[in-house]
Amino acid sequence: MSQVLTNDFSPVNVEERKEIGVRAGDTVRVHQKIEEKGKTRIQVFEGIVLAVKHGNEPGATFTVRRVSSGVGVERIFPLYSPLIDKIEIVKRARVRRSKLYYIRKKVAREIRRQMRNARFMDRSTMSESEAEAKRQAEEEEKKKEEENTAEETEKETEDTQASSEDEGNTTEESEKESTTEEETPKEDETTEEDKKEG
Repeated sequence: MSQVLTNDFSPVNVEERKEIGVRAGDTVRVHQKIEEKGKTRIQVFEGIVLAVKHGNEPGATFTVRRVSSGVGVERIFPLYSPLIDKIEIVKRARVRRSKLYYIRKKVAREIRRQMRNARFMDRSTMSESEAEAKRQAEEEEKKKEEENTAEETEKETEDTQASSEDEGNTTEESEKESTTEEETPKEDETTEEDKKEG
């Protein structure tokens, strides 16, 4: 009692789809027809085949999984669907399982492992009122800083003027002292010479 597959159940070329031989572990690219607003476009879904069910019979399906923006997405495609334009096998891997459902958990474990090493940031968007309040606070801080720097520069200029006046006085005093010191050793020298003579 062998059943002969006829082409009555689908308008696609059944023999061609059978010969593709999609199996678990293959990386496939499925081109699917999508109708939107009376127009038909092709959408490509590329991923790894997790499972092939029901062999080559009319209800045969295959499950494709891909990770899109960090989120795992799985789709089940009927093998003989007329909405599938073509199926490409991009890469074929040798696997020892007919159903690769363990990949879901494996990927989740890897993500958990990466999350352990990740640093959490405290960043979020601000509402307009919060942004305005922050901007005003920053402006006030800038004004205070400018006032503080202006006061500091005024104090520094006063200090430098006062110290320059002090330095001027000390230089005059030091000049007077040096002249008196120069004169005193001469007197000492003359007295020593007088003593030697005397």
